[in-house]
Amino acid sequence: MIETLERSEQASDAAASLGGNIDDALTNIRVAAFILGRDGVIEWLNATATAIVGGTRGRHFSSVVAPEAVHLARAEFAKKIVGSTRTTDHGLVVRSANGTSCTVVVHTVSLEDESGVVGVFGIMEVAAERATPTPLRRELTPRQHEVLVELARGASTDQIAASLGIARETVRNHVRGVLRALRVHSRLEAVAEARRRGLLGP
Repeated sequence: MIETLERSEQASDAAASLGGNIDDALTNIRVAAFILGRDGVIEWLNATATAIVGGTRGRHFSSVVAPEAVHLARAEFAKKIVGSTRTTDHGLVVRSANGTSCTVVVHTVSLEDESGVVGVFGIMEVAAERATPTPLRRELTPRQHEVLVELARGASTDQIAASLGIARETVRNHVRGVLRALRVHSRLEAVAEARRRGLLGP
């Protein structure tokens, strides 16, 4: 922890020795950066992050995360707060400032002082969007679309099985079919891609 603080001070000292200000640099760099408190409240956003998610300082980070991604976002945040890991990198779907969904890659690291973890610092990279979606490998079946809608609501395999009255393994088979059809590799990506294609409405 002391070593971490020393490295942070070294970065500030290095910038100062050149006549620069690291805080000003972070505020204006064209990479979206943010700081969350231990309670998950957004304490700071730089200009680039604000352009993506809007003026959300003072709100809980989950308020800017798409419903299907909230569970993942909370789990990754908790890992750093409890100290089970220092850094995480993962994809996430957020609600952009203009009200649409936006896929980002989030890189975060816990912020610590002598007492322990006090918050989380992170940066977001907006995933590159393809101008024209490639054709589906095959059209979704009505049941696959129902499963996709449930995924977009953040439902688990068990919850989907109960909601649709089908077996858990059947749900998994439909999910695999959805992933293949949309040419993606995860449930989160499937929902993001489906939204981009208009398969789940606006």
